[in-house]
Amino acid sequence: MATRESRTLARIMMAPSVIVLLIWMIVPLVLTLWFSFQNYNLLNPITSFAGLLNYQFFVTDPAFLQSIGNTLLLVGGVLLITVVGGILLALLLDQPIFGQGIVRILVISPFFIMPPVAALIWKNMLMHPGYGIFARIAETFGFQPVDWFAQFPLFSIILIVAWQWLPFATLILLTALQSLSEEQKEAAEMDGANALRRFIYIVLPHLARAITVVILIQTIFLLGIFAEVLVTTNGGPGYNSTNLAFLVYRTALLSFDVGGASAGGVIAVILANIVAIFLMRAVGRNLDA
Repeated sequence: MATRESRTLARIMMAPSVIVLLIWMIVPLVLTLWFSFQNYNLLNPITSFAGLLNYQFFVTDPAFLQSIGNTLLLVGGVLLITVVGGILLALLLDQPIFGQGIVRILVISPFFIMPPVAALIWKNMLMHPGYGIFARIAETFGFQPVDWFAQFPLFSIILIVAWQWLPFATLILLTALQSLSEEQKEAAEMDGANALRRFIYIVLPHLARAITVVILIQTIFLLGIFAEVLVTTNGGPGYNSTNLAFLVYRTALLSFDVGGASAGGVIAVILANIVAIFLMRAVGRNLDA
């Protein structure tokens, strides 16, 4: 057992890093809270106390509810694609195939591409209605090319973000899949269970915890998706692809309203924490099961 002196020494050694972390987190949060109660516009940088008017302004913005809906659709769509696709890719990569190491590297490579770069690749090389690869494929088969970011802006962003996060889900699920005992699958096969039944009753329950972790971690990051929206659609057409993070940016740097944007940031943090609490409880129940 650790003595009182050793525990005190451990706390002293950890104190600098903990203090730096708290300052790193608390100072921006305090400044955001302070600005959220101030009437502060960059075009007229004279602050005055505004009370809850900034929150009222942000919540009553016509784009607010639409941005909430777009955020939920974005998170839900990406999670659906990455979880289902991650399971399928994990099952594929778990098989003894030729060049397995190279295939795994290729599968995880999108995760190492910066979001703005990935968005530019999809925007100009794949989805461009004039010279993109998708347009060329459509013309080859006699179809009219689709202007993805004008006709399906939010769906296009979902595809880009899902492509980036699919490797993460695949790695987590593949790791969990490789921990599954081969004896269980062989016993089920000897009992007459086909591949589908083995997947439903053995593989899927075994992956339940990994799937929950993937959903938790991805949701926290997906609530703040910004670069892909800025590079591809700039929140448009109209507000059709504006999520909550981009609405805060638009309020701050396009409308120059620091007070309103700070209120939006506080609201976004509160909503993100509510989602995180529910997800953490779901993870806890899953891990205790």
